[in-house]
Amino acid sequence: MENEELQQWIEQVSLDHFGVPFTHEAMFNRRLTTTGGRYMLRSHRIEINPHQLEAYGREEVEKIIKHELCHYHLHIRGRGYQHRDPEFKALLQKVGGSRFCQSLPDGKGRKPLPYRYKLICKSCGTEYLRKRKVDPKRYRCGRCAGKLGIHTI
Repeated sequence: MENEELQQWIEQVSLDHFGVPFTHEAMFNRRLTTTGGRYMLRSHRIEINPHQLEAYGREEVEKIIKHELCHYHLHIRGRGYQHRDPEFKALLQKVGGSRFCQSLPDGKGRKPLPYRYKLICKSCGTEYLRKRKVDPKRYRCGRCAGKLGIHTI
């Protein structure tokens, strides 16, 4: 699906479920990983995560579109458009939008493991976990001052 098709789809959903046209830009954003979509307050643009479409199909993405359109229409009217606002919650329930998007199954959007590297002392075997890669030649063991070796977890 292309951005033009998404634009038409969002315009149609807006007319069908909200009775008001969507007059701004809509597009896919492949860099969205942890969210299904987002509404930009200044430009009024709606961005949708295409990975959600690939993983769950049109029905699930339509719920995400309804969610973003709730933000859009309430913000345009000067009403409570934030997740915590009762007006937002009521409109989302009325149109059948989703409160949260589903997690992506293949790891896209998931946070990386907290530690990726393990430094191991060659003398006493003490292990040091690190998130970032370090040069083991620059460090020594804190217990015995032995040399360190690096391993990827």
